[in-house]
Amino acid sequence: MTVDTTATSVSGINIKSSQNRLLIKNGRVVNDDGMEDADVYIEDGIIKQVGRNLIIPGGTRTIDATGKLVMPGGIDPHTHFELEMMGAKTVDDFYKGTRAAVAGGTTTIIDFVLPQKGQSLIEAYNNWRQKADGKVCCDYALHVGVTWWSPSVKKEMEQLTSEQYGVNSFKMFMAYKDVWMMNDYDLCCAMETCADLKALAQVHAENGSIIARNCEKLLAAGVRGPDAHQLSRDEELEAEAVNRACVIANQAKSPLYVVHVMSKSAVQALQIARTRQKLPVYGETLAATVGTDGTHYKNSCFRHAAAHVLSPPLRPDPSTPQAIAEALADDHLQLIGSDNCTFHEKDKELGKDDFTKIPNGVNGVEDRMAILWQKAVNTGVMDPCRFVAVTSSNAARIFNLWPQKGRVEAGSDADVVVWDPRLQRTISAATHHHGVDFNIFEGQDVVGSPQYVIVNGRVCLDDGELRVAEGYGKFLKTPVNSPYVYGAPPAAAPEPEPVSPAIHTPSRVTNGNTPSPDLKVLNKQLDGMSVTSSGCSTPTGRKMRDPGQRDLQNSTFSISKEVEGLDTKTSVRVRNPPGGKSSGLW
Repeated sequence: MTVDTTATSVSGINIKSSQNRLLIKNGRVVNDDGMEDADVYIEDGIIKQVGRNLIIPGGTRTIDATGKLVMPGGIDPHTHFELEMMGAKTVDDFYKGTRAAVAGGTTTIIDFVLPQKGQSLIEAYNNWRQKADGKVCCDYALHVGVTWWSPSVKKEMEQLTSEQYGVNSFKMFMAYKDVWMMNDYDLCCAMETCADLKALAQVHAENGSIIARNCEKLLAAGVRGPDAHQLSRDEELEAEAVNRACVIANQAKSPLYVVHVMSKSAVQALQIARTRQKLPVYGETLAATVGTDGTHYKNSCFRHAAAHVLSPPLRPDPSTPQAIAEALADDHLQLIGSDNCTFHEKDKELGKDDFTKIPNGVNGVEDRMAILWQKAVNTGVMDPCRFVAVTSSNAARIFNLWPQKGRVEAGSDADVVVWDPRLQRTISAATHHHGVDFNIFEGQDVVGSPQYVIVNGRVCLDDGELRVAEGYGKFLKTPVNSPYVYGAPPAAAPEPEPVSPAIHTPSRVTNGNTPSPDLKVLNKQLDGMSVTSSGCSTPTGRKMRDPGQRDLQNSTFSISKEVEGLDTKTSVRVRNPPGGKSSGLW
């Protein structure tokens, strides 16, 4: 076991620090269903008490969270660490990748086992466990890819869902023709098997056959640069595949999880399918989709343009990031991942003369939470409770880790983030913790980042100083038959009105009952609280948007009526349905 170079040597650190006692005091606890002023006491890696006037043993370390938010650690449902693809291997292995995750407030990641065609799924699973177990700095779980079909694959899926292996989700590709792509017949077979096993079917939704043909035509025409990547796979091909995947899942009587939804057209297709499906359909988007766009593909610098290549691609429509952030707030999308899959410049240059050979992937696991906070919470699109839902709690529920993960509550794992909503920093490859020397969010200023990150009771980000231990994390088994996925069917939603792909009219998620906390009170409290200095940057006095103030970026959304009549309380606890419902009061 080794310790990050920013920390002390192994001999100078208590590796069993999860046994230590920790009190987080004077903060505002944020869960997906509400906020309350409360202290959090941690012992033996478990949250033991949440409340005020706690009786705490002597020798307990205290973190003063005055002016801060205390949230469950983030869960990134989509990473690719130590993945070999397109003749290259990702720079972020399980150590560097989870190190970066912890630095950004993520305390659990779910990576993908991707077998080659014809390879045993269990053999690939064992390879991933061997790569990860000794390196992870935080807890992790695994999805398994189904990249080919046969009776033996079906049998191995059954084995993988057993207690011995602990896998409850399988990913199928509708793209990457002749590599991982499956035809519709095989997709149907795989989804039927998922349904029988009470596992969750996942799809990468793009029309791989048309993409392959478009690539041939572009290369024949001499169009070979990174910009051709997005030209070969436009929004229509993503939206078509989303619709087709939902139809197949409905026929197979299987719940469905669509990974990395990247466009407004795909969101619209998903939204329509969610109203007609008999079983749940979930949509995941990426930090990259919210934080940047596809205009970078036209950059004259190959290194810059190629560094943004991923599939589905970033969209050139500059309104896409805002629309995707709103879709997360409106519950048209339920989760945000990173799809962290980083490659060195020399690897990206494999496609210097042929865009189809550029290894696909970008960074995001470290900046996922800060980017969403900046783009959605600071702009008034999303409140902190919904932020917790889409960055943590929904993933915990869907993948059956709830309430062990995704909640600040007595009995849950002590994966906790002390979030400073005023902490300002500039994202840069020069300061991030990835193994790659490029960051797609380079130069972006964000206000709101973690000041402390606790992983299984151990303070791994300590007032801005990263102190992670290689191999500290553990593998999490994800049992099948998740109550959130296979429980009672949701109430039928009304048929949506037609939505223009170019226009998104937000309708903030609410349970129709008690509104979220009075944010005017929260702002006044934060203004009056002292802001402690951070080891990584200087906090600013930036104010959060006052309730009732119209968001000029979103002229159809006003919250002034929602605020009228609210009692001014210093602590309000809201009980919403599972999944975390946003009131739009931020």
